[in-house]
Amino acid sequence: MVRTCAQFGDHEADGDAKDAVQQATRIALRLLAQRIDQLAGQIRDLERHLTGLVERHFPQLLVPVGIGPDSAATLLITMGDNPERLSSEASFAALCGVSPVEHSSGRQRHHRLNRGGDRRANAALYRIVQSRLRFDERTRNYYERRIADGKTRREIIRCLKRYAAREVFNLVRSGTGPREVA
Repeated sequence: MVRTCAQFGDHEADGDAKDAVQQATRIALRLLAQRIDQLAGQIRDLERHLTGLVERHFPQLLVPVGIGPDSAATLLITMGDNPERLSSEASFAALCGVSPVEHSSGRQRHHRLNRGGDRRANAALYRIVQSRLRFDERTRNYYERRIADGKTRREIIRCLKRYAAREVFNLVRSGTGPREVA
């Protein structure tokens, strides 16, 4: 529809009110379609740039299933310029808001998600987990096994987000670190 609307041309109206409304509608649709095409091109350029930056500095982050350039960049931003300041993967998990917080009552021990931390990093980890649940056989097997153990979907997602945070932390810390940007 966008391509069709972008091809609408200017047609001279003969003065009929109905034609004038149609012509104005066609002009508005053409301008909107052209703007959509322009923005889509800019998005593609920015995605290409972002992918290049992540590949240049931390290419090992793009290897695991589910970690794309957007999520990798978000997590790298959360880590900051100096990932060595994070002493452990637990500190990174807390920074992302995926560290477990105990909320037990009586004899039962339960954990919930940490509501603190960087919400964008938390959302990036959620996207990674959702992607893995869809495409990664190991993650689906883990999910099925935990469901059979009586865990809820929310509890399983919390555990998977923590595993993803651990994996990202270890990939970044084991890497050579960011190189100088020219």
